[in-house]
Amino acid sequence: MTYRQKPSIFQLGKVHENGPSVIVSGWGLGMCAASCRCHRNPADGQLALAEDQAGGSLGLRSFTDSGTCDCCEAWTSAELAAILRDVAVVEALECQEPLAG
Repeated sequence: MTYRQKPSIFQLGKVHENGPSVIVSGWGLGMCAASCRCHRNPADGQLALAEDQAGGSLGLRSFTDSGTCDCCEAWTSAELAAILRDVAVVEALECQEPLAG
């Protein structure tokens, strides 16, 4: 198994399976670890999301001439759902801790 860099996540969202489509909403993505310029819009310097509902992925749009980049890859809906499951487990553990004092 190979691992490629992913865009950073600064806001958790939702993952909904809707028949053959997967709707990923509410997620906030930031720069990838490489902080490459290919993700910044040349006109205004802003990032733009690239969402593939048929394939179930969410990443950053590439503004290169080819429209692709090799610095990072999009998050899959399965990976995003796993993040939500892990956060829920950690939140449940934190709720079970007794207060100090």
